[in-house]
Amino acid sequence: MRTGKLLAAVAALVLCNGAAAVAQTQHGGHDMGAMGRNIVIEGAWARASVGRNGAAFVTVVNKGGSDDRLVAVKSDISPKVELHTHIMDGTVMRMRKLDDIPVPAGKSVTLKPGGLHVMIVGLKKKLVEGESFPLTLVFEKAGEITVPVAIKALGAMDSGHGGHGGPGGMRH
Repeated sequence: MRTGKLLAAVAALVLCNGAAAVAQTQHGGHDMGAMGRNIVIEGAWARASVGRNGAAFVTVVNKGGSDDRLVAVKSDISPKVELHTHIMDGTVMRMRKLDDIPVPAGKSVTLKPGGLHVMIVGLKKKLVEGESFPLTLVFEKAGEITVPVAIKALGAMDSGHGGHGGPGGMRH
């Protein structure tokens, strides 16, 4: 059956492209990040959690010549994973859900405590320091990139990758 062979060939191509997008590269023991075409994800981490919500942080590097957008995030650790930011409302810091996060060509965007971040709502289990979980970032052009997220201490502020953390805390 030609239709069956064509479907098998398409499925094999999709699997090969998907595997390349989630590949992790190592260079001299330093994690170079997960790559998907021109997008590289570096320093994915989250804080240990005490409640039903959590947050994850990453640096997205666009090594390509055209802009892209982070349009969604997902993980099997929670039914609801969203892109968020913090904004000042008078003297109160508030979170706001975002539809997307622009990632300009040749630039990087850091999701960090007190700023842009991945909000994980309704955790199926607590995030435990020393463990990890998979997080899939969905880009308008680069598609899906899945990265392992290292869970750090409850009060962690920095990813350990060049000072991507920030001052201040984050309350959800």
